[in-house]
Amino acid sequence: MKKHLYINGRWKEAASYTELASPFTGEVIAHVAQAGEADTDEAIQAAKAASVVMASMPAHRRSAILEKAAALLEARKEEMARILALEAAKPIKTARGEIARTIQTYKFAAMEASRIHGETVPLDAAPGGEGRIAFTMRKPIGVVGAITPFNFPFNLVAHKVGPAIAAGNTVVLKPASQTPLSALALADLFAEAGLPEGALNIIPGKGSIVGEKLVRDPRIAAITFTGSPEVGIAMKNKAGLKRVTLELGSNSGLIIDETADITQELIDRCVLGAFSFSGQVCISIQRIFVHAAKFDEFAVRFKEATEKLVIGDPFDDRTDLSAMISNKEAARMQQWVDSAVAQGAVVLTGGKEVSSGVFPPTVLTNVPSQEPVSCQEVFGPLVALSSFDHLDEAIDAVNDSRYGLQAGIYTRDIQSAMRAAERLEVGGVMINDFPTFRVDNMPYGGVKESGFGREGIRYAVEEMTELKLISIKL
Repeated sequence: MKKHLYINGRWKEAASYTELASPFTGEVIAHVAQAGEADTDEAIQAAKAASVVMASMPAHRRSAILEKAAALLEARKEEMARILALEAAKPIKTARGEIARTIQTYKFAAMEASRIHGETVPLDAAPGGEGRIAFTMRKPIGVVGAITPFNFPFNLVAHKVGPAIAAGNTVVLKPASQTPLSALALADLFAEAGLPEGALNIIPGKGSIVGEKLVRDPRIAAITFTGSPEVGIAMKNKAGLKRVTLELGSNSGLIIDETADITQELIDRCVLGAFSFSGQVCISIQRIFVHAAKFDEFAVRFKEATEKLVIGDPFDDRTDLSAMISNKEAARMQQWVDSAVAQGAVVLTGGKEVSSGVFPPTVLTNVPSQEPVSCQEVFGPLVALSSFDHLDEAIDAVNDSRYGLQAGIYTRDIQSAMRAAERLEVGGVMINDFPTFRVDNMPYGGVKESGFGREGIRYAVEEMTELKLISIKL
């Protein structure tokens, strides 16, 4: 199966194609076009030309296109879920959950398309401002360059494409190399929904070619990127005056204090937050800090629940975890676990690669804070458990990180909850829930090396529009 580039509403053959293999079976599932610099230039030019059409399109029309896209996705949801299982080895039940969220995300975008508004400005509050009426408007920024990762290749694309279209912009999308089929499946869907030619261009290719061109080209007004801090920081340094939204790394921490009840619901939430899609989630739980009075009970029950997870074929409805996105990533997990064990860490469960590319859910204790499994982003099925005696000790441990995306705390003490909310250096604090919680209309983003700017449809629309002031002298 050959998958071409999608530029200006048409499928275009590329000069080169690359094999795309299933992470689970290793079998080649497609030959995917690789955009060169000329292809990227053509896509940008198409988006630039279409930006005039999109900017003049009324809000109700943009909203209707997004609603229709959501309906078409709903009608084909099982097909789309199977694409995820095939190209990402995402367990089919997890894939279905992503498609459901993606549909909701486009529906939120449809709603926000009709809510973009400004405000009146009381100029007479300043001397010399008398006799004037002033108001603000939000105008489309132009062409948005979107660069997306492999882990949520439908929903994270929706978080970039949805608000861009809602705001009246056009998009050049570079999907992740391992998961281009998810993005390319949107091309015909949006065309059927009525999106004008050139408003959405999808060009798989190397970051060093496509990504570099998007970041440097002056016709691109904004870059929205989800990926590693190293790449994101380099992009921001090269982007000049472009608007830049960066969703980067994390090693999310969860605190369980002495007042929390170790219920089955809490255990199940922790297992889900730690090991869903083999931990390949930006806000996956990586570090759990449990009060010393509750540590032994939590560790035993968490271990038992973890060992009940089913590892297997992503197309099997019973499967909880399957292959990681590549053999290289599974090998990295093994290296990091071995390094931690060599420094005194204890493996409660897991810790050894099951088969090529498949790493089991792994729980560690006594992990030195300088070990990669603690201080770097694991992005895999590894969790480090630690105990603490005082809340501030746990908060300091969560904050002892280059990242700050989301954190969570389980507590029945409102003072402890509010102290954690105030002191945790993150973009979002989840009280009595895990840091992996996200719904698609909330502001989402981090501090420190976790990123810059916010996603969540309304907040992304603000990032993708320019504020214009209109003043009328009476």
